[in-house]
Order: sequence, then structure tokens, then C-alpha cells
Amino acid sequence: MGSYPKSMSMSRTSILAAADAASWFVAAVILSLILLSTVKEDPVSYGTSSIRGNRFMGHKPCDEIYVVGEGETLHTISDKCGDPFIVEQNPHIHDPDDVFPGLVIKITPKPTHS
Repeated sequence: MGSYPKSMSMSRTSILAAADAASWFVAAVILSLILLSTVKEDPVSYGTSSIRGNRFMGHKPCDEIYVVGEGETLHTISDKCGDPFIVEQNPHIHDPDDVFPGLVIKITPKPTHS
């Protein structure tokens, strides 16, 4: 920067600082939009009243890829999802009684009748 006058060097530094701040601001806005887009409103009806709650997108009770929750067994998951062949479809499950929260299993969800 020896060939530029000192005032031009200061001006360039302030422009770079402003561009850096603007890029951080844009990154924060984009991150916020991504996080907000992953949450959706999901109305749940019980009887005559309606309860509304937030759920993360893609977490239906019986998706093809299922994550075992606290207190669940293969039997309860089979009843819930209508798939009696969970053990056969998941060769990584050696003992059906050794199922723990966070275990990822493949299920064939029962067809929904609309």
C-alpha cells in the first residue's frame, strides 16, 4: 500500500470493515430464516377443542426411518405403526429386547386411509 496516499488507505479500510459487518449481518439473517423454516405449526384436535403445537418438519410418528423414543419397545412401535416385521427389516437389531432411545430403525408404515 505504499503507492496509495494515506487517506485512500483509510478509506479502503473502512469500506472493508463495512463490507465485513454487512456480510456477517446477512449470514445471521439467513441462519435465522433457515431455523424459522424448520419449525411449522401443527394443529392437533382432541374432541371438540383444538390444541396447536409446534413440531419439527418431517417428524411424523411412522416415517420409514424411525428413531426410538424413551419407553418405547419394538412391540409398541409395531402396534403404533402397523409393521409386524421390524426385526426382519433391521439386521442391526440382534436382540429385540435390547432397544434403546435414539436407536434408528427402518419400518414400513401402515398405509393411511384418507
